[in-house]
Amino acid sequence: MSEFDFDSLLQKAFEQCERLGHPLDADQKEILRSTLQQETRSNPLTQLTEEQRQAVLQFAQQSDWKTSLLNDWLQNRNSGAMQFIRDQYGLSWLNSVTAEDLAAYRDQETRLNIGDRIEVSNALWEWVQADDQEWYTCIVIGLSESDSSQQTRCTIRFDNGQEYEIQGVYDWNRSNWR
Repeated sequence: MSEFDFDSLLQKAFEQCERLGHPLDADQKEILRSTLQQETRSNPLTQLTEEQRQAVLQFAQQSDWKTSLLNDWLQNRNSGAMQFIRDQYGLSWLNSVTAEDLAAYRDQETRLNIGDRIEVSNALWEWVQADDQEWYTCIVIGLSESDSSQQTRCTIRFDNGQEYEIQGVYDWNRSNWR
């Protein structure tokens, strides 16, 4: 079903609510539209080959990955391993990729276990420029999910014995570990 078909169907439902004496306000209509759009939208990463998807997931660990690609395109520079996006998919595809799309694949492929060795970025605890980013090896010593936020916390131990807890390890802090 196309987006036009969904919008037409929703419009009919809105009109029927009005006829029955239960009109929806603008906020309710927008909630229905956005929910329907989210539920029927497919993840654009499913269009990629496994190799391309892995390249995108790796490249997207940079906080400004889309900007970097756009700058390459605007300045007619080769984007290296990401050039296939420009050549095969284009700007509209790039704009359609959301953080949730990336997280869906990362969560499927990268679940941590106690005892796993990972690297964490110094961006976890200080503001750093992309070219100043450093990675430190550590071991996962604890995992817990908060009841209220449903976000996973990960406790890590560095080689020097220091421990650190990463909040939102699969969500907003995913780009800071590998």
